[in-house]
Amino acid sequence: MTRRRLRRLLRGFTLVELLVAIVVLSMISILIYSAFGGMKRSREGIQRVGDRYREGRLAMDRITREISSAYVSAHIPIDQSIVVVKTAFVGTRGTPADRLDFATFSNVRRDRDAHDSDQAEISYFGEADKKHSGQNHLVRRVSGRPDLKPERGGRVEVLATDIDLFDLEYLDPLTGQWTETWDTSQATGQLGRLPLQVRVILVLNEGRRAAEGRGREPIRFTSKIAIPIQKALTFATQ
Repeated sequence: MTRRRLRRLLRGFTLVELLVAIVVLSMISILIYSAFGGMKRSREGIQRVGDRYREGRLAMDRITREISSAYVSAHIPIDQSIVVVKTAFVGTRGTPADRLDFATFSNVRRDRDAHDSDQAEISYFGEADKKHSGQNHLVRRVSGRPDLKPERGGRVEVLATDIDLFDLEYLDPLTGQWTETWDTSQATGQLGRLPLQVRVILVLNEGRRAAEGRGREPIRFTSKIAIPIQKALTFATQ
């Protein structure tokens, strides 16, 4: 082996070769980082969608249980001055969420020594998020002690966050038609009687991504809830 060839083999990298190696290594690092970043975003997206589905299912399960136990009572004392409880089933239209105020037998006593029964006043309605403009939540008002104001009192809690729609319709057993409102407290409404079924549509925002570059599709839940008690309770008066 000649001295010139030996010197060539023993010499280090030139500056150009070193720069080329750094550029190649940087490109490989960027590709690896992008791949791991994409995997992380995909995992977070799947987890977010799963959480939203779970939130919607839990909300629909609670709504189904409580509406299916709805009732109205005709137990009114002769002396109107001593009336302390008023029951109702009142559904009104709203955007993006309808409102429903009703009495139900589905109350669960969770506080120790609480003087509550299985009766409760419950309301569902929409409420704007005070921190995030344009977001609306489905909230639930519950009072374990029915009183003269079936649409007020109790505590309010969020049932489903960032909703796109909460739509209610009521099946009238007398006409067989679906109606958008219901009112058992007015003679011009459905005095003293409940609907045969309630159709519930709940739509949550931020669903799965439909395609690259497009917004996320909403998650839709639909249910028809039967109400066994359709007439006002009168077993203690007749």
